[in-house]
Amino acid sequence: MPDTTNLITAEGLQSLTAELEELEGEGRREIAERIKTAREWGDLKENSEYHDAKNEQAHLETKIARVREKIAAAVVVEETSAAGGVVGFGSTVRVRDEHDAEHTWRIVSFHDAAPAEGRLSADSPVALALLGRGPGDSVSVALPKGKRVFTVLSVD
Repeated sequence: MPDTTNLITAEGLQSLTAELEELEGEGRREIAERIKTAREWGDLKENSEYHDAKNEQAHLETKIARVREKIAAAVVVEETSAAGGVVGFGSTVRVRDEHDAEHTWRIVSFHDAAPAEGRLSADSPVALALLGRGPGDSVSVALPKGKRVFTVLSVD
């Protein structure tokens, strides 16, 4: 199984780039304004507003560095939806679990993952078990709350 840690869709990369632009633009401007205003209030040693703003600035710069690292390490991949009728990166898969409940998930990068919205990270145990499977295949997945069994119903 290939390493999926840095895989990202073109859409996911655009989202990260937009986030970086927002942080570097508006985010930095807001913090700089807060620091400027706090400086005008006098003695910096006992100025909690100034220290809070400087701490937020440090957190913002750390977040900017992390987003830059994600962008630099990103490997943009074409979605392989329904390639050969099997689950792949970008596929939408409909499954039935052992309780007869149906679930529909899209396999995406961890950057784009939102399980509550039906987007599973390709690194997740469920997605890893489903990758390469087709309709009719069953997989058993060990999860923290116990073993789950899923049967693939369709792959789009």
